[in-house]
Parts: sequence; structure tokens; C-alpha cells
Amino acid sequence: MKQVVQNYKSGELAVLDVPVPGCKPGGVLVRSAYSLISTGTELMKVSEAGMSMLGKARSRPDQVAKVMQSVATNGLPATYRKVMGKLDSYTPLGYSLCGVVEQVGAGIDDVKVGDLVACAGNEHALHAELNWVPKNLYAPVPDGLAPQHAAFGTVGSIAMQGVRQGEPQLGEVALVIGLGLIGQLVVQLLTAAGVRVVGADPDPARCELAERLGAAACGDPASAAVEAAVAELTDGHGVDQVFLAAGGGSNQPVELAARLARDRGRVVDIGKCRLDLPWNAYYEKELDVRFSRSYGPGRYDPSYELEGRDYPIGYVRWTERRNLACFLDLVARGRVDVDPLVSHIADFDDAVETYQRLKDGELKAVAVLFRYPGQAEEVEETPAPTVAVPAVRRAEATATPARSAKTPVRLAFVGAGNYATSMLLPHLTRREGVELSTVVTTTALSGANAQRKFGFAQATTDLDAVLGDKSIDAVFVVTRHSSHAELTRQALLAGKAVFVEKPLALTEDELAGVLAAVEESGNDRLQVGFNRRFAPLLQEAKERFGARTGPANLRYLVNAGKLQHGSWYLQQDAEGSRFAGEGGHFIDTASWLLDADPVSVYASAAPGNEDLQVVLRYPDGSTATIAYVTTGAPGFPKETLDLVADGKVLRLDDFVRASVYGRKKWVSSRLPKARDKGQNAELAAFIKAVRTGGPMPVPLESLVATTAATLAVHTGLAGGAPVTLARTP
Repeated sequence: MKQVVQNYKSGELAVLDVPVPGCKPGGVLVRSAYSLISTGTELMKVSEAGMSMLGKARSRPDQVAKVMQSVATNGLPATYRKVMGKLDSYTPLGYSLCGVVEQVGAGIDDVKVGDLVACAGNEHALHAELNWVPKNLYAPVPDGLAPQHAAFGTVGSIAMQGVRQGEPQLGEVALVIGLGLIGQLVVQLLTAAGVRVVGADPDPARCELAERLGAAACGDPASAAVEAAVAELTDGHGVDQVFLAAGGGSNQPVELAARLARDRGRVVDIGKCRLDLPWNAYYEKELDVRFSRSYGPGRYDPSYELEGRDYPIGYVRWTERRNLACFLDLVARGRVDVDPLVSHIADFDDAVETYQRLKDGELKAVAVLFRYPGQAEEVEETPAPTVAVPAVRRAEATATPARSAKTPVRLAFVGAGNYATSMLLPHLTRREGVELSTVVTTTALSGANAQRKFGFAQATTDLDAVLGDKSIDAVFVVTRHSSHAELTRQALLAGKAVFVEKPLALTEDELAGVLAAVEESGNDRLQVGFNRRFAPLLQEAKERFGARTGPANLRYLVNAGKLQHGSWYLQQDAEGSRFAGEGGHFIDTASWLLDADPVSVYASAAPGNEDLQVVLRYPDGSTATIAYVTTGAPGFPKETLDLVADGKVLRLDDFVRASVYGRKKWVSSRLPKARDKGQNAELAAFIKAVRTGGPMPVPLESLVATTAATLAVHTGLAGGAPVTLARTP
């Protein structure tokens, strides 16, 4: 079989042919499917191996002390031969993998041949095609968990043991310093435990990833952003725990920990970083400094790891093996998402090249997996969740005749609630060539009020009468969310042009029903009230930004605020979530600015929190991140947007001011308090399309894609994984 090894004296890395290990009693022989490269611990070993002898000595003063003791005991010549012999030997790499049980040793009755297991240990879960693994260092993989995700079991256990050492409580705030592989997992485990997390790392990409995976805020530890976030989340008291997941020779992490921890807070060292504790700072706050020893209780105990002697659960609740099983369960249930951490999957035969690329910095990665031939390819992987983006099929339709300028466009409104009466009807009553024919409401009085205020020719509670009236050209559906899809479907089948307020649908079945009506009737005259793309200020900013050649990064902060008690938006069982109701606005705006429809959606939210982070990916590599928050300050603007590409930046400040930075800087004049979010221009475009018989303002395919992406947010939150938007042929 083949195994990855390294010569610590010369630094040589190789894939060697070595004998297959025997299947001893008390363990199992496992054929590797995927093994994980620890981009922290393993790369440190690889880098040290490439140092001079003096460099090696400086990096490992603990080993130098052992050598000096040996010199005193055994003399210099004997010690020299012993050290050189040890250095000039091949040593294994790896300690976290997933594979299939190939043989079961005596005394093992919890797994059988063919079972998928996750394995741990720097002597038993090596980068090798076959490994013998003792009982307490493997755990069965839960049904449905993909092997490449189960390969994270060991590093997940390391992160979990660190979190347990911090003893987090619901509602506390933690700081994670270092957002590499372990740090990213610590962030997710804390978030799953109901802890709000601030992350610190000099790499902006890692900070962005941690925020996607649940961190409340992240930033460079040298900037003021981290301190500001901690102050805001803790009312100035400081964090309850600090988790040191950083490496290197800087003392900055422990100094930052002292500065941002609360009085009598806990500081947990998980990584291998410099620990020159500033005595005064730690003494004055009486900080509790703790170390986290690898995967948990049992580590380095031969009777536990090699002889299989478990600790009684009543005395040791969480052992190495129990941590491993617990982490696998969290990943299987979607409470921890490791897929975004996978930067690269390399074939096992390319191991040496992969290590070299990592060492040289050519391959920048959080986590890298080796994929093994044969068995690994036969292991069934769980497919990523998908949401269908249905194809739009149209029956042969008769052309919509154009009307003369003197012939009014006759409109009917189904619903006359607050949005209709405040944002739509005031624009329509002032528009020439429009006749408000009929308003349909569920109560007679609301219809009478709308008729009196806006001049409808008649008010009724009979929807069928309106749909059967051939003189009505277009129907506005402005009712509660749960009725939008069905009313739209009926109006399309009746041959009407339809303007439906967002959302178009709350479920995939509802969306399919609308499209079935389009296919059956040939009537695709549909517009959804995504008005922001019609806002004059945003349209001018997009024009001044100009065309782009490379992928873009878009950030959209929606400071939605709290709903008033009793709002029907809170009736989520009947009317869908708040984001399902209005999230399409922001997805449509992002897609319009990026001139494409999204291909995948990732969504995350803190437990019990309405705040969402939604990441959309587009075909050309562009991304749009929508932060939809309800916990922001009421005085802060509702919508702020940044679009960055090709050395240019577009900035929108709540539809009051816009700016574009590039070769030249453009800043709009400040609009009055009445923000124009595009409703009037959208209505004008819709009326023109109805009058002339021309195309609708937004292609139906785009409306469907935006609706499917909005639905995918709910799917992603439920599954805890990115959702592919699969377009049907």
C-alpha cells in the first residue's frame, strides 16, 4: 500500500510503498476514502523539516532540552547518533480521516466490514491507503453524512474539546482569535451552543467566511473593528471566553485576549501560539487560563487509546471517542457545516505536489482533502441540496394588441391594504391613460373606502366577476402573501396581465402552479413588484459604474428592524417567514446589478434569531452577500449597498445618495426625505407594456429565478448547507 511520509532531517516528502498493517485485536483495518490535511499542525511540521539544524532547534526548544539531558546522561557521541538516527528516518503525516472497515479484529462488535467510520490519531489515522485503528479512536459515521465531511472528525473533536474547556453558556459572547481550520469550527460550535461570536484574523477572506458561518462580526485584530464589536455585544464588559486558535511567534493573541476579556473571563489555548502572559493584565482581571489537550480525555493515555479501556461516563462525560461521535452527529444534522471549509480536494497520488503548493503559498486553503482511489470512489456521497428553477414554457399565444393613446388601460385591484393605498394607488391616480375600474376586497367597508379615496368605478367582494370582465386589462394582486400565487394563477388563466406584489410564491409547488398557468394559457404577462431596480438613483449609479469585465463582490445590508406587535408578518405558519415575504426585493436588486441569475445560495442564522446572512453565487464567480438584520439601531439607514469590481466601487445609501468611485468620482445630490425606491417608474413600465403589447419590464425567467433563490434560503437554513439552484431543461 502507499503512505505519505517525511524525512525530518532533509525535509523530503514522499509517497512510499509500505506493508499493509495487520488487523490486531481490539481494532479495525480501515481503507481510507478521504483524509484531511491539517493546514496548521501538518504544515508547521513540513515547514520545520525544511529548516536548518539551528532553525529546527530554535523552533523546538522542548526537544533541545531533552537532547541536553541525554548528553548529560549518555554522553555526546551516543546522543548524537541517537538524534541523527531519529531525524534521518521517515515519519508519517496525517491524523484525521474517513474510510470503510475492511477487516474487524477480535473483540470488536460495534462495527462490521463495509461500515463507514471516522478515525483519529497521529499514529492510526494517517495519510495511507490502509490504517489499523483501535476501538476508542474510531466512530461510526451517521447515515447520510458524506465521507469527505466525516473526514473532519478529528479536527472537529479538537475544536469541540477547546469549546468545552471554555464552558460557554447560552447568551454569552466569545472571541475567537485565529480563523483557520480550527477557528472556523470553533465559531460554528459556539454559534450552535447559543453563543455570539466575534472573530479576529488578519485575512479578510477568513473573516468573511466566519461571518457566513455564524460569527456576529469579524475583523483584523490590529484594527479597531474587533474591539468595537466586542464593546457593542457586551455593553463594554468584555467577552466571557477567548479561544486562542492562532499559531506563530507573535504575542499579540494573548495580549488581545487580556484586553477584550471581561473580569474573571476564561482564556482557552487551542492552537500553538506564543504565551508570554502580560502578568498585570491577567492578574488584574483574574483571568482563568486553560489549555485544551487535543481531542479530549483519553489523549496520550495508552490504556485508553491502545488497549480500548473506556472511562466510565459518570466520571468522564466527554472522551476522545464521544467527542468524535458528537461532532459527526452535529455535521450530519446540519448544525455544523464543513463544506465551505474545503478549499481543495487532491488525489492521493498528488500528495507531495499538494504539500509543496501549500508550503510555497501557491495553494491558499483552509482545509485540503486527499481523495483515495478505488474504495473512495465507490462510497456514496450525499448530494448537495437543490432547489429547482423551473423552466418557463409558453403555449402559443395570441399577440396582445396595442391600444391607442386615447384608450385607457383599465385596472382592477385585488386587495386594498396599506401597501396598495400608500405606495401604488397614489401614483396610478395621477397617471393619464389609466382607469381604476374595480377594487376587490374581502370586506365591503374596505372596498368602499378605497373606492371613495382613489376613484374606483366600483367596489366588490366578487373576484370571479372581475376575472370574467373582458374590459379589464390588468389585475393587481396586493393581498397577503399566502394568496399571491393562487390569485396570480387565476388571473393569468383569465387572460389578464398581472402585477403581483412580492412574493410571487411561498413554496416550490406554488411557483410550479403559476408556471403551469402560463404554459396552459400562453399568457406570460406577469410582473412582480421588485421595484428597486427601477429606482432612478440606482439606475443612474449603475450607468455611471459602467460595464465590468471581472467578477464582482456585492454587499447589501438591510436594517429591517423589529415588527410591531400584532403585525400579520409575524404569522409565519400561514404567511411565510419575513425574509420569504420581502427577501426577493434584495435578491432581485443584486441580480439586476450583476446582470445574471444566481446559481447557488448559502444562508445562515443564529438560533432563535431573525437575522440572516445570505450568500448568492453567480455564473461568472461574482458573489452577493445580503445581511438581513432586525437587531440594528432604528436610526441607522434601512438599506446600504456596495458593489466592487474592476477597481470601481458603487455605493448606495438608502436611496438618498449614491456614489461611484473609479477613475473619476461621482456623487449624486442628496434626495429629499421621501426616498424614491422605484415604484412610480415600475408602474409606468408595466402600464406601458400593457398599453403597447410590448414585453413585460422584467423577463419572466428572471422573476422565477429570484423566487427560486428566495425559497432556497429557507431550504439552506433547514439543511445548513449551500443550495444549488438547478435549472430544469
